[in-house]
Amino acid sequence: MELDSNRELQLDRGSTGTRYYRNAVERHWDPGEIDLSEDSERLIEYLQTTEDSDEVFDVVRQNIARFGAGEQAVTEDLAPLATALDNLDDQMFLTTQIYEEAKHTDFFDRYWREVIHTAEDELGYERSSPTDPVWYNDAYDELFERNERAMEALLDDPTPDTFAVAYCHYHLTIEGILAQTGYYGMQQSFAPDSHPELPSLPGLHRGFTKIRQDEGRHVGFGMTKLKELITEDGVDPTLLSETVMELMPLVNGITAEETEQNAELGPTPDELRAYASGKHTDRMEQITDASEEIPDVETLTQLDGAGAD
Repeated sequence: MELDSNRELQLDRGSTGTRYYRNAVERHWDPGEIDLSEDSERLIEYLQTTEDSDEVFDVVRQNIARFGAGEQAVTEDLAPLATALDNLDDQMFLTTQIYEEAKHTDFFDRYWREVIHTAEDELGYERSSPTDPVWYNDAYDELFERNERAMEALLDDPTPDTFAVAYCHYHLTIEGILAQTGYYGMQQSFAPDSHPELPSLPGLHRGFTKIRQDEGRHVGFGMTKLKELITEDGVDPTLLSETVMELMPLVNGITAEETEQNAELGPTPDELRAYASGKHTDRMEQITDASEEIPDVETLTQLDGAGAD
């Protein structure tokens, strides 16, 4: 057992890791406590009265499947980062992030069992599976495979550049661009009184609110660590932009397909692109500009638009 004898006490209460850890503890939520009963009723009613019900149901199922698979993948892929970090405060935060990614996986598994299967049974569909390859495309598979490789590289070569690449894959691209934009779009689509032509799904909306708050904290942690790698370890900021740009064709390959399929659902493609672009531009400025500061964790876990809880 090794203890850091340079510390008078075990934790640095002012550190990013411990502050984020405490925020996660204080915002604890249980995916099993979210009521999904109204979602089943409203989705069934909507599909029974919608002309293109098969197409709409496929869009809903594909989105839920991809969210669930993505959360499962990042739950599995985060372990190397927790192992490679040598700071106790950061490691403690990572334990909450792994736990939260597992909770997100739990939520989407519940949603498939209790909402999707219930609707399928009622409407005479054959029961489907969220693990069916039909819901995914090559770009989706490749993006998560690259993320897995970037995280595993930390075990063999834990240099500042390797950490930077890992944070760019996981926190900036998958969580910061792909997931947060997807969650925002779906939550806007099915929020109460947001789009009258779509069903209000309160359980899904509630789950997305909790997940988006968690993801805001996760992305903020990654941003803070990237800023430290630049200012304290000499990582070249161009490594960040180049890494993200290498991944963007895969992100676009996922979102372009979803945008075409979701064309009649919720926010327009232009609105979603503007949301993702604006968020990413702001984050990169906050990371790479010495005069800019990363927002505090309370700000990062506040939601705009339909996400207010």
